[in-house]
Amino acid sequence: MLFNLALVAGGLVVLLLAGDLLVRGAGGLALRLGIPALIVGLTVVAFGTSAPELLVSVKAVLADADGLALGNVVGSNIANILLVIGLPALIAPMMTGRAYLHDYLIMLAATALFGLLALTGAIDRWQALVLLAAFALFMVESVRKARQARNVSGLPEDGSMSVPKLALLLMLGIAGLPLGANLLVNGATEIASELGVSDVMIGLTIVAIGTSLPELATTLMAAIRREGGVALGNILGSNIFNLLFILGVAGLFGRIDIPPQVLALDFWVMLAAALVLAPFLWAERAVGRLAGLVLLLGYSGYIWALIAIGG
Repeated sequence: MLFNLALVAGGLVVLLLAGDLLVRGAGGLALRLGIPALIVGLTVVAFGTSAPELLVSVKAVLADADGLALGNVVGSNIANILLVIGLPALIAPMMTGRAYLHDYLIMLAATALFGLLALTGAIDRWQALVLLAAFALFMVESVRKARQARNVSGLPEDGSMSVPKLALLLMLGIAGLPLGANLLVNGATEIASELGVSDVMIGLTIVAIGTSLPELATTLMAAIRREGGVALGNILGSNIFNLLFILGVAGLFGRIDIPPQVLALDFWVMLAAALVLAPFLWAERAVGRLAGLVLLLGYSGYIWALIAIGG
């Protein structure tokens, strides 16, 4: 037990350090290359912080642990909004705005697409290919936006650090995030197993929270450094990556059955959490301390419901 607790603590430290490196590198490169931080958050940072979910989901599918793989993605998307936005909002308001609406609507569309495919009872090869095709369209659109932004951007260059050094920070951050998440998830999973917790419960709670810690660490650091584009763009991008890319890739490695509980409760909580952001984006209002507290209370209520129904 002590060894597993040490893994959890060590993983958390690595995640926090890697999250800081990732934000510094991504924010600096955005200025250097004339690309808005929002685009960087939606692509490079989102991919880096979603790496733990990808590793865990593929590993779970290969081990025939469907509940762990699916719960990891659905639980992470819920945590990304209710926990990852709620907690940093208690420290500093998270800026929103209609500039995020396009990518927010893509996240909603990805959520709806997953819901429709889930009605078939599983994510198998053809469903996985549909998800990956949608992801490819998202990436093409992101690249197009990035090129347009680079051509018209008047952002100043950050002369404090060279491009190679910023790229090194970015790579170290991306490499450190899955390492820290693996340490934390392995330790937490062993602890949960010793306590007799089910695979579905582990996926929706401990593993989901563990693999969302990169997003939390990155968003906390981004909020402190006032890199709002990286922070919110990271969350929107990560949720899109989770549903389209991670489930798509994992589905190619094996069939992912959809437990009835996911359609009865977890999908609707994930959809409701996504819809919570709509008023803030449309009204261009920051997510402040009160809203952050409400989000955290909502997440606590969801975890309580999972425990009450026995996972």
